[in-house]
Amino acid sequence: MESLQERLIQDLEPGPYYYPPDLVTDQPERFIMGELIREQILLLTREEVPHSVAISIDRVEEEPTITRVLATIYVERDSQKGIVIGKQGSMLKAIGSAARQQIQKLIAGNVYLELFVKVQPKWRQSRTHLSELGYRVEE
Repeated sequence: MESLQERLIQDLEPGPYYYPPDLVTDQPERFIMGELIREQILLLTREEVPHSVAISIDRVEEEPTITRVLATIYVERDSQKGIVIGKQGSMLKAIGSAARQQIQKLIAGNVYLELFVKVQPKWRQSRTHLSELGYRVEE
């Protein structure tokens, strides 16, 4: 397999660049920030909160020494809100801390991350809510 792979690489002509060489993704930075927060929710809550979690990056303020990010976590039920917040806010703090570290790597700078949790019943069934949260809605 390795020899075949080497042979193919030797014989292939270089193709055109479709994106600049230093571009890591074609997604906007805000989208990636939201996905980093969502990832921490899914990792830290495990089976307790299903994939009915969405993130809205409400505001990003870039200052010389710090970037302030305000985000809202949307869940479908009050019980999910309680799980995401945790006892005395412990889960939300853990989510925020882990997500902040990941966002700092993304932007290569200091981040202040403020998270809010809101219940939005049946947001996954609403075309309007899906669109507002950045999901592509097919007709």
